[in-house]
Amino acid sequence: MNNYMKVEFAAKSENESFARVAVASFIAQLDPTMDELTEIKTVVSEAVTNAIIHGYEEDEEGLVTLECNIRNSDVELKIIDDGRGIEDVDEATQPMYTSKPELERSGMGFTIMENFMDDITVDSQMGYGTTVTMRKKFNQNEAASHR
Repeated sequence: MNNYMKVEFAAKSENESFARVAVASFIAQLDPTMDELTEIKTVVSEAVTNAIIHGYEEDEEGLVTLECNIRNSDVELKIIDDGRGIEDVDEATQPMYTSKPELERSGMGFTIMENFMDDITVDSQMGYGTTVTMRKKFNQNEAASHR
């Protein structure tokens, strides 16, 4: 099975739940387990929230693009913003790191994404934005039980 979707929305915190539901609805065709569904919704929530909060200033207009590509049981997610970018990706992906401590952020977003996905890549350029690409193979337990 191959399928693809792309959706673009305003970088507003109220759109985070929309993104989560959109991806969950799209991957439903893979018949994910409840745990897989919860994990994918969580990583989408973390990545979209990062794009909104860290990509743009509070009153700045911006867009977040969400892409989801399904190839067989492999899912690739991309969360893209064209905001300010990340100065030091290595530092930003460290547990407990946050560039906005005044918002009482935990700094665990990338750690959560890494724990729930098989692969995560962060590409960012100052002044041009950030793309977070995450990959996960679904139904791994089902495939193992059919051997």
